[in-house]
Amino acid sequence: MVEGDLATARALIREANSKKFLNQTYSPLQDSDYIPLGHIYRNPHAFHWSYLLMEKLFKIFVYEEGEPPIFHNGPCKSIYSTEGIFLSLMESDTYFRTWDPDKAHVYFLPFSVAMIVEYLFDPIVRDKAVLQRTVADYVHTISHKYPYWNRSLGADHFMLSCHDWGPRATWYVPQLYYNAIRVLCNANISEHFDPKKDASLPEINLKTGEITGLMDGLPLSDRKILGFFAGRRHGRIRPALLQHWKDKDEELQVYESLPQGISYEEKLRKSRYCICPSGHEVASPRIVEAIYAECVPVLISQRYVLPFSDVLNWEAFSVQVSVSEIPELKKILLGISEERYLRLREGVRMVQKHFVVNDPPKKYDMFHMILHSIWLRRLNVRINTLLDD
Repeated sequence: MVEGDLATARALIREANSKKFLNQTYSPLQDSDYIPLGHIYRNPHAFHWSYLLMEKLFKIFVYEEGEPPIFHNGPCKSIYSTEGIFLSLMESDTYFRTWDPDKAHVYFLPFSVAMIVEYLFDPIVRDKAVLQRTVADYVHTISHKYPYWNRSLGADHFMLSCHDWGPRATWYVPQLYYNAIRVLCNANISEHFDPKKDASLPEINLKTGEITGLMDGLPLSDRKILGFFAGRRHGRIRPALLQHWKDKDEELQVYESLPQGISYEEKLRKSRYCICPSGHEVASPRIVEAIYAECVPVLISQRYVLPFSDVLNWEAFSVQVSVSEIPELKKILLGISEERYLRLREGVRMVQKHFVVNDPPKKYDMFHMILHSIWLRRLNVRINTLLDD
């Protein structure tokens, strides 16, 4: 029955991917809440169809083994908050979660890499094998207690982590590394992130843990700053950005540290473009911060798979600049026409819906978008752009 549901869903999504779907008016699935439309989507029709099928069919079994805080818990107030928020919402979910493993389409391994590092990693001894012992022991436990891991060799299981060491935590169990769905903030292709089976997770830094009042944009007339960045010299990209632009331009304001009394959030709100370079790892919480502030993100990264890029057309609400183009950054931004900028900013406003955190979750929000990314990988279906069809 489970595989039959998935086969039906695959066929319907493939149909929605085709151009002939555009001429159809009948849909067996109805949605009165929201209909994805517009340029921010690669294929809004296929996404809508796939999302509704997910709501109708998708069931997730959460293994109950393991004790908090390392299992079934995670940080909800830090740069790793996406990890903790998902764990919390998945634990309390009554819509997608099933307590009958025979009815599940995927199986969730509810360990928190951030909590493993916080509680078990000794900063003096620095024995990273603690990840190996914890994760390998957990997979060993569930694979011996249940038949589901061995039945699929882990292919219908998923783990989720926003910690930098999320990928490392999967190294030690080959089936987890090569077969399972890994939902990671650190979605770096050069570190063997596989977009065909792994899903990119947005990084959100909830400094206080508060999830309300985060959307706060100023009108265009109050945005006098062309571009803004403030951050440390992490990684290989930021030093180049700081070298070329730190404290050198009133329009393109780049800081290593903000002067005392200057509000970071206020700078975001007063900027047309928010510069989001990768640091030590490819992901950056600045991307979601920019979206919340209605500031067009300027993405400077290498080999980064952007969150929800199965369905979102990032070119419709962000600007992507290569590392080699950093010296020309101001020229590039000034070269964007006002018409295109307004279209990008409207795209940012439209896409906010998919990055907002709600408790309880609401349709099409970040929690549901993460589930949809997992759903697509369980189906092994790609949503094409209309131009690809």
